[in-house]
Amino acid sequence: MSGATSGAAIVIGAGDATGGAIAAAFARTGLTAVPVRRDGAALEPLAARIAAEGGQCLPIGADARDEDAMVALFDRVEVEVGPIEVAVFNIGANSPMALLDETARRYRKIWELCALAGFLTVREAGRRMVPRGRGSIFLTAATASLRGGAGFAAFAGGKHALRALAQSAAREWGPKGVHVAHVVIDGAIDTAFIRDQFPERYKLKGQDGILDPEAIAAMYVMLHNQQRSAWTHELDLRPWMEKF
Repeated sequence: MSGATSGAAIVIGAGDATGGAIAAAFARTGLTAVPVRRDGAALEPLAARIAAEGGQCLPIGADARDEDAMVALFDRVEVEVGPIEVAVFNIGANSPMALLDETARRYRKIWELCALAGFLTVREAGRRMVPRGRGSIFLTAATASLRGGAGFAAFAGGKHALRALAQSAAREWGPKGVHVAHVVIDGAIDTAFIRDQFPERYKLKGQDGILDPEAIAAMYVMLHNQQRSAWTHELDLRPWMEKF
């Protein structure tokens, strides 16, 4: 559990569903939300929503694969907002492709989005948190983090790498007071993509058959507030009717 009552919560990959919900949830706790995505202008509705709820928000456009941009991002937040108490990596890159049709260019891009960007987020967060002896770093995962599916070799490779990163960081920094957790989201999430591309699955929303972004976000806040004698390292979230 963080010992501070103010500071920043960075969400790398703050989209319109899960990432945005996580940023807004941390803003409600009193932290300044710092949602980040490549297109900074796309964050304006989220920033307006957080402001309307009485929260503080600093939206930033940045490419999470760019090392210089990530260093500058974390430096800026520490100067303009205050200590980074939470860092969430929420970039997905879920894009299917038959293995025989996969290209090196596409495979590399997915790896950069999942693994390289995750590494830069974790490293820069750790550089600020470890000396203070506190902070939370949470990595959003997927079913592909645990098993590779047909047509998802690139995505599974990137997400497996992210899980390994989480394990290494937790073992290295947990004893130094930094809570690192890997959150496996196993199931369809209530997004426009699921609504438009998988209408039959989306119909299960009324039965709580798909994941609610607000419910997911509440679990990230719960992780941050855990007492350190009982930290969770890996959390598995899925709808009650999801097969696994």
